[in-house]
Amino acid sequence: MTQAPGEPVADAGAPAPVPPGEALLLVEDDPALVDLLERLLTGQGYAVTPARDVQSGLHAALTRPFAAMVLDRRLPDGDGVELLARLRRQGVATPALILTAHGTVQDRVEGLDSGADDYLVKPFVAEELLARLRALLRRQLDSAVVLPLGEGALDLEAREALRPDGTRVALSAGEASLLAVLARRPSRVFTREELRDALAPQSTSSSLMDTYVYAVRRKLGRASVRTVRGLGYRAGEIT
Repeated sequence: MTQAPGEPVADAGAPAPVPPGEALLLVEDDPALVDLLERLLTGQGYAVTPARDVQSGLHAALTRPFAAMVLDRRLPDGDGVELLARLRRQGVATPALILTAHGTVQDRVEGLDSGADDYLVKPFVAEELLARLRALLRRQLDSAVVLPLGEGALDLEAREALRPDGTRVALSAGEASLLAVLARRPSRVFTREELRDALAPQSTSSSLMDTYVYAVRRKLGRASVRTVRGLGYRAGEIT
């Protein structure tokens, strides 16, 4: 597709990393595994907060927002399953993946009944852990009514964009729908045709999505929707 002068362009030669600000809580007491997982996850663009026991994990989860939690079962002062159950009782709905060396059916049932969204048995393959985390985050975005957009956010119920400074910007139905499609898959590049099929399947206009993109950028800045040269558009950040 044609790039307009000054249009934000993403690198089309490499896969897009996980969007910055995807904060993960890692509750694990094995120093070697913590070091390995921190390097693995930060290398994928996640911001990792490590906690070594139930109490520090509880404090972190209750005082900071996280996109997802990775919890070990056996901790020095308790069980990751008990930690998760306490968090769920206090209204923390952050998606959680349980890591454990115990993979019996009963162990998995206990983890899932405590509020876990997924369960991975040690030893595990790094690629599987990353894939499961991506799946957790996709499910979270699919059901969310407030979606992150860089340091800002999209409030679908209010049909407003929230700037980093707290300012709210009213959006039309089409503008909000465009941003929602992009924000639910922030690392994916959408072609014009894919966006048109998602937002206006009855339309035959090849330029309709360009009109939506122009309208969004006019309100939220040119970086709010990024152009990937020759491919399409992907989520940016509100300025």
